[in-house]
Amino acid sequence: MTPLPQWRERLRATPQWRAWREEVTPAAGACVMATGILSIGLFLTGHDVLSEILLAIAALLWVLLAADFTDLLARDRARWTAAAITPPALTAVAATTVLGTRFSLLGWQWLAIVLLVIATVVWPGLLVAVVRHWERGMPGGVFLVCVATQGLSLLTATLYFAGKGEWLGDAGLALFALGLLLYADALLRFDFRQVWTGAGDQWVAGGALAISALAASKLTASPLWTGTGHEFLRNLTYVLLALALAWYAALAAAEAARPRFHYDVRRWATVFPLGMTAVAALSTGIVTDVPWLRTLGRVLLWVAVAVWGLVWVGFAWARSQAGGPRGGAPGPPLPETGGSAPGPPSSA
Repeated sequence: MTPLPQWRERLRATPQWRAWREEVTPAAGACVMATGILSIGLFLTGHDVLSEILLAIAALLWVLLAADFTDLLARDRARWTAAAITPPALTAVAATTVLGTRFSLLGWQWLAIVLLVIATVVWPGLLVAVVRHWERGMPGGVFLVCVATQGLSLLTATLYFAGKGEWLGDAGLALFALGLLLYADALLRFDFRQVWTGAGDQWVAGGALAISALAASKLTASPLWTGTGHEFLRNLTYVLLALALAWYAALAAAEAARPRFHYDVRRWATVFPLGMTAVAALSTGIVTDVPWLRTLGRVLLWVAVAVWGLVWVGFAWARSQAGGPRGGAPGPPLPETGGSAPGPPSSA
């Protein structure tokens, strides 16, 4: 019988393992984010069984990616470091907070707290590393600095409503404000040509505002802020949601004018903003008692679910074509700073 260590070495030497390692870039964390936020949206709309199925998928993917992250750190520190300084590395934080939020809504507060601790420990180091390597003309992944921070705000606010301490509400507000500042800085560094040429992660420009609106809606519902503070948060929620919807419309129009049908791992960074915009509309409609926003959220949610399914089909089809994520070609190389190189206009 082959000893376990030798079996592992043989597995790592196979072409299939090497192909998996090439495909599992930091951007793959967006798959967990996308699946997790759809689970939250389905929960909010009463589709509990489907929501829990997606939660199970997201949790399994999170475990697999966390194991790969740990294995890469142990075996190839240079590659791990190169990945950790790119914006897509922050999908590790964002995915963990989205998953934690869903578990909190499920009533598993202990697991949500564990995930909050993990995200809080990982977030500062990755954030500083990414910001230190920022430059001008970056792809949409640059907005993940905002997404990861607002994810922490969302999870802390959710745990506050679960009765885990008033200080979590204050922490959520502080993280929310920091997330908005990071968005403004990221916007200055974003290459707006990505709207037309991006491989999928250009959608994070709107998704970052959507998760900001979702966090704001949670804070608006808190009794910690009344009077002027409450009114300010409510109006800010409307503004952020309107801006997210404007990005949604602009990016959808650009996709229609310049279709990019080929599969790319960064397409998961399209699904997440679609789902997040839907959930932000649902939550805002619930908190502010605006029925048409709830209706809009339901419509956008099923659009996101459909695109989620299409991306899975694209993934399966690409895998069937000689095992590569782009129909047999190797995965996109990991650049020094951007985290995802801009794709050619005809491919995504």
